[in-house]
Amino acid sequence: MKSIDLVFTISSLFLLVSLFNCSGTRPDDIGIRENGELKPCPPSPNCVSSFCDPKDEQHFIMAIDLKKSLPDSMKDLKSVLANQGNAVIIKETENYIYAEFTSKIMGFVDDVEFYIDAKSKKLHYRSASRLGHSDLGVNRKRINKIILELGWN
Repeated sequence: MKSIDLVFTISSLFLLVSLFNCSGTRPDDIGIRENGELKPCPPSPNCVSSFCDPKDEQHFIMAIDLKKSLPDSMKDLKSVLANQGNAVIIKETENYIYAEFTSKIMGFVDDVEFYIDAKSKKLHYRSASRLGHSDLGVNRKRINKIILELGWN
């Protein structure tokens, strides 16, 4: 009887997920700002950015130095993103990528931006959940994984 209850519970959960859109609305206020930075993180703990104050341990994540030319760096970044399996590049310029990452089970969408500052020769990023308050560290883990896979350290 317990296995029937478990199957019913799981089925109900998937039905609820399919009824409610967990993707949220795509933001229209992201991209490289006039000051050369990405959008600031909200006060909630579901965002990390290399443009946050380094004293803000909840949101700050350090930018990394480029080890290659701008075109080669972008090529490496696009390759790493393609291998993530849950990322779709929405917008791309010569020094900027905006991608959506979708969680496998619930279908939550996170907005992730990458900006290569040619002057400082740094890769900057911002990763933020569209919905909810906490992301349980998913955005920080994602950026750290991408940095590791780039192999520029």
